[in-house]
Amino acid sequence: METIPELKLVTKDMKLFGDKRKCEVIHEVPALLFSTGGYTGNLYHEFNDGLIPLYITSKRFNKKVVFVIAEYHKWWEMKYGDVLSQLSDYSLIDFNKDKRTHCFKEAIVGLRIHGELTVDPSQMQDDGTTINEFRNVLDRAYRPRINRLDRLEEQRFHARLAQRRKAKRPKLALFSRTGSRGITNEDLMVKMAQRIGFDIEVLRPDRTTELAKIYRVLNSSKVMVGVHGAAMTHFLFMKPGSIFIQIIPLGTDWAAETYYGEPAKKLGLDYNGYKILPRESSLYEKYDKDDPILKDPNSITKKGWQFTKGIYLNDQKVRLDLHRFKKLLIDAYAKSIR
Repeated sequence: METIPELKLVTKDMKLFGDKRKCEVIHEVPALLFSTGGYTGNLYHEFNDGLIPLYITSKRFNKKVVFVIAEYHKWWEMKYGDVLSQLSDYSLIDFNKDKRTHCFKEAIVGLRIHGELTVDPSQMQDDGTTINEFRNVLDRAYRPRINRLDRLEEQRFHARLAQRRKAKRPKLALFSRTGSRGITNEDLMVKMAQRIGFDIEVLRPDRTTELAKIYRVLNSSKVMVGVHGAAMTHFLFMKPGSIFIQIIPLGTDWAAETYYGEPAKKLGLDYNGYKILPRESSLYEKYDKDDPILKDPNSITKKGWQFTKGIYLNDQKVRLDLHRFKKLLIDAYAKSIR
């Protein structure tokens, strides 16, 4: 929060509104001022601290609102421009660089948040909006781009697409990680899932990956699988009724359920948390089998975030017990072909 400056609010006589000597730009709709600083750059925080609260706060204006942004980042506008266009009909204002005097009859400073990646219908000012309506916003934002991608792919790979459609294999989207919390036997897991009957699409997004392309994959997938981390925020792109399998490394139980498991259920997903056993963690080879790091992760995470981050987030990989995990995939396959 230290990167987000405080704003000093000063009242002005409303008689000045419309006075061209005082107002260089006059707006007939309200201003909504917020920051894209803080933890922006992390997908989870971009949605949890930014886009969803922005939707919650701005929805009642029905796009008749001007977004005024402190700590403005051009890349953020480019990344989420399609979504922003669904929330406001007006151009963004860079609070720090735009030196003109803008006059508004009304301004809202700061955003409302209802919890982790969610919209609480009881706190909305209209007809009980839920997180599903936010997902509809994403669908409207990305649908034109998805349609163009579909047409382009159909032209280039018509035969392959026709073969896929004929096979009717349910699609499983796998978020692949390298480094910390990566799956060391991922290739074997992918082959196993293919033998079960899934059509696998492995996703390795980075900051430059177009969100519409990720949305397109997940919107057409029956199952999403990934290890706990910011990329799990993409469950918001899944259709209600789809299956979300989150692989939960040691020491991440609370965060995995709080940040992604419970919100996914609220969206209407069939959520399954796969808690790895100590022997499925790379930490099993580094520590004595009776070490609290393996036997009692809660006693370690209670010491604070730095312990959790240093041991369980930054220094742990996963080697799945494929026999255990297979049962979860078989169950997901049976549900996905009903």
